[in-house]
Amino acid sequence: MKLYKTTEGAFFCIDTLFYRSPEQNWDALLAHDNLYQFLAKSIATQKPLTGFSLKESTLLAPIQSQEVWGAGVTYARSKNARMEESPGGANFYDKIYEAERPELFFKSTPHRVVGSGHAVRIRKDSAWNVPEPELTLVISPGGKIIGYTVGNDMGSRSIEAENPLYLPQAKIYDQCCALGPGILLTEKPFSGDAIIYLKILRNKAVSFEGSVSFSQMKRDPKVLVAYLFRDNSFPAGCFLMTGTGLVPPNDFTLQTGDEIQITIDGIGTLNNSVR
Repeated sequence: MKLYKTTEGAFFCIDTLFYRSPEQNWDALLAHDNLYQFLAKSIATQKPLTGFSLKESTLLAPIQSQEVWGAGVTYARSKNARMEESPGGANFYDKIYEAERPELFFKSTPHRVVGSGHAVRIRKDSAWNVPEPELTLVISPGGKIIGYTVGNDMGSRSIEAENPLYLPQAKIYDQCCALGPGILLTEKPFSGDAIIYLKILRNKAVSFEGSVSFSQMKRDPKVLVAYLFRDNSFPAGCFLMTGTGLVPPNDFTLQTGDEIQITIDGIGTLNNSVR
């Protein structure tokens, strides 16, 4: 089942049949510890929408009051990339990868998040900027993973490379984060066989593309959530990006006008232009 936030309200679908959500308050929806069952039960009292067409132009980021957090160095490729970009901090990134406690950092407030079909931003004071495609957990206020979405954790790598303590400036700025196109609701753990794809188009030609298996992520999503909720509360729930194992080469940087396409098996494709 997939849940979408649009300019016309909240809709969910099973296979190709769409239904209007019985609750149009997004925070109230994400507060359910078993949102899948809540929406599944509502089907008994509804008829499928006829003539309904989900258009990317109407999609909104599936967020209202939730914070977005990130987990770093959860893939070997991410560890190596961080060590390459910041030789002075290489030892720390190596230790984080092996440590029991994960790296967790604040990523974005809702107003800095864009949805599919909208533009992400590269910082004017950064010469090296990349997208980071990530499976993103949707977590209820009670700390339960209720769904999954596609995330783009934009990063200013030249700023982070200058000094790891600049991470907040490299990660948090206007339009620094994209989520969408919707939320996959499932009662099962996300498949480790799922593939995360990244394609970047420049002047309509492929400038970079690659893929990584979710099975290569070292950390257990439930463990990441458990650490995030230690002495920390999220009254409206939250999103947690689980890290990236897919990094463009060091000589690649995003440019204005590029198109970023991130696809995760079973969820969909997040499309964003760059400005």
